[in-house]
Amino acid sequence: MNEAASTLEGWYALHDFRSMNWAAWKAADDEDRAMALDELQAFLNEWSEVESSKQGSTAVYSIIGQKADFVFMHLRETLEDLNAIETAFNKTLFAQYTTKSYSYVSVVELSNYLAGSGEGDPMENPHVVARLKPILPKTKYICFYPMNKKRDQADNWYMLDMDDRRNMMRSHGLIGRSYAGKVKQIITGSIGFDDWEWGVTLFAEDALQFKKLVYEMRFDEVSARYAEFGGFFVGAILTPESFEDMLKI
Repeated sequence: MNEAASTLEGWYALHDFRSMNWAAWKAADDEDRAMALDELQAFLNEWSEVESSKQGSTAVYSIIGQKADFVFMHLRETLEDLNAIETAFNKTLFAQYTTKSYSYVSVVELSNYLAGSGEGDPMENPHVVARLKPILPKTKYICFYPMNKKRDQADNWYMLDMDDRRNMMRSHGLIGRSYAGKVKQIITGSIGFDDWEWGVTLFAEDALQFKKLVYEMRFDEVSARYAEFGGFFVGAILTPESFEDMLKI
């Protein structure tokens, strides 16, 4: 049996994609819309306070295209915390004007492919903790996609030995690091949690950097031979003020 990569896990992640029922929203009276917006703003404020206390993080983005209208990306300490957020939001008046487009459950992950062995408890390392429990960037754009490593007969990632996987991931990682300062990447593991094996969330001020990074990585052996990709979601930042503007009739 080949050696499995060891991983460190941090905060759990929920990508909650929603679409607006615009017909119902437009048909609602002014009082109901005002109440719904008040509830939405209360949640946005609550999530901001959680982030300020460093007990989790939330980012809110509109989604460009027809896959959804917006996404809440939540990071929290436990799955129960994520479930509580989702349940509380679903009970709101505002949620009644939305439909659930897509969701993704995972956990922030670091593997030993790129990390040095080091000594001592890695959770005592502030750099490691910051990567496992990150405050989500509030950049202008977001890109999310799920992915697998192939298990085809000829190209089966899980049948490669550790040294081969580590060498390929090192080359793959160098491409990512060349975009430092342009793209922030958060990798979440979802084996046993969702339909794909990993979720990749990218943040950038220039959306073209998503295209350039993903395209360049397609030529790397890890992606070219061993990667399978799900759907891509691209969005623009929503502040409490711009969210309310988006919902104006």
